[in-house]
Amino acid sequence: PLCQTPAWHPENETPGEPYFATARPNVERAPRRTLAMILSSMLLSVVICCGLLNLLYIPNEAWSLYIIGAAMLLWIWFVLPLVVHWPAFLKLTADVAAVGLYVYLISISVHGADWFSGLALPLLVYLVALVFLLSFLLRGGRHSRLTTMSLAIGFLGLLLLGLEYFGDLYFTGVWVPGWSLITSAISVALIIPLQIIRHVPVLREEIRRRFSL
Repeated sequence: PLCQTPAWHPENETPGEPYFATARPNVERAPRRTLAMILSSMLLSVVICCGLLNLLYIPNEAWSLYIIGAAMLLWIWFVLPLVVHWPAFLKLTADVAAVGLYVYLISISVHGADWFSGLALPLLVYLVALVFLLSFLLRGGRHSRLTTMSLAIGFLGLLLLGLEYFGDLYFTGVWVPGWSLITSAISVALIIPLQIIRHVPVLREEIRRRFSL
């Protein structure tokens, strides 16, 4: 009554103009290249600012390499696909190369070129081989969920096996199979029943009915 603003009351409701818009305005989307330029300028400004701060603040430690490497990863992962259309194989190769370069920058920052060449690089190459193998086996996208689950479990088992292998070679020089064999055995124990269910129609239909696979 003091500000002459009508108050809403359910008993006295009358149709009229809504207080808020009922439809979203049709806003034209920004072009992909424009978005890529904006994101690139943001990341570049972060890199330049951190590099200059590193020269002025604690110049004897290359702490800005962490941020520069992270900006590089974000640019390759999110900005580059906006301007370049390439096959999944090449995109995956670029992503892995970016991760390797980032780890290398970290090794420079902590003066650890030895562990990069002796441990990080072999593990990265092994991981790349596994990812390429998994993507090759899953190409086409026409696999059942049981097959995808089996391949993912096998991928995890091989990854842990390689992790212990390269770790033992780097720290002791001799591979002594241990916990990775247990995880690999668990992976095989999980894959076998999944494949049995996949090849037995009665079991497969029962699992689909119960779990919507």
